[in-house]
Amino acid sequence: MSLVAGIDMGARSAKCVLLEGDAVVGRGLARMRPDFAGLAQDVLELALAEAGRRPEDVAYIATTGLGRYNVARRDIQITDITCVARGASHLFPGTRSVIDIGAQTTRAMRVSEGGQVAQFRSNDKCAAGAGGFAERAARYLEVRLEDLGELSLRADAGEAFTSVCAVFAESEIINLVTAGTSIENIIRGIHDSLSEKAFQLLKRVGCEAELTFVGGMARQRGQIKSLEAAIGMPVNVSAEPDLVAALGAALLGRQRYEGRARQEAAA
Repeated sequence: MSLVAGIDMGARSAKCVLLEGDAVVGRGLARMRPDFAGLAQDVLELALAEAGRRPEDVAYIATTGLGRYNVARRDIQITDITCVARGASHLFPGTRSVIDIGAQTTRAMRVSEGGQVAQFRSNDKCAAGAGGFAERAARYLEVRLEDLGELSLRADAGEAFTSVCAVFAESEIINLVTAGTSIENIIRGIHDSLSEKAFQLLKRVGCEAELTFVGGMARQRGQIKSLEAAIGMPVNVSAEPDLVAALGAALLGRQRYEGRARQEAAA
């Protein structure tokens, strides 16, 4: 059976999901770099290696994300808003609201049955409202990004951040460290800040259950706990929340590919 690839060229990393029918058979992920075309090829090859398949087995490629236009070998490009909604609804069919916290953007969406976007809002400030703030904080605090979630869970209480600019927020971190505030409480404060910003966006689109949380920050358990506390309801989180946009691209790409095949057969 032919494969359909969904490639998400995001702000921090590129991701690829390979679909064979309804099954995900391969995944690829690599850190973002300026060579978008080469990077897209790399993540596709990683996904093919996991699937045990060859490049000629890929019948259709759908791209999404900030760099979606820079992938030369593509059959269609789709907005990441559309792909995130489709991927989230595929994983959790009851999804009616989505929060996506990535490296550079935080988005809230209200979706209809089947994953169509009814309304959405994005943060209109700098990276202090998205995962890039957590990444910068990890570097300053000299902890690994992947450890932030567990450290946040150990906090006594989160420290409040008032800045909407990442540069000023970093100054607040410096002041907190100087004052002897624990790293755990600082990180929980960062998670709480991101959660509050996401919740404000969600209120603007209208929060409906079920709510699905996607994006790189959804890999951090402390961020999940903080978001649930801010919203006051549980959230769905998949095992690979940073691949949801790539999955959505693959699903929509498969739909377009199969539709084209039916048209050609009928001609």
